[in-house]
Amino acid sequence: MSAPARTLFESEMSATLGRDPYGHGSCPVGKERDRREATVAGAFVVYYVSHPVMVVTAVKIVARP
Repeated sequence: MSAPARTLFESEMSATLGRDPYGHGSCPVGKERDRREATVAGAFVVYYVSHPVMVVTAVKIVARP
């Protein structure tokens, strides 16, 4: 991911999923409510939500070319 694209991605993550990990059009993956996927700044993101520490960990990011 180019530096400008990464900057935009990080900004959008903070403004969207960083504030509401269950929002921004995200949907659960399988039967796990806390394993989710969404598209942020043109990147497909699969992530986990951890309630006790309020952490969103992206496990896969695929940016469109």
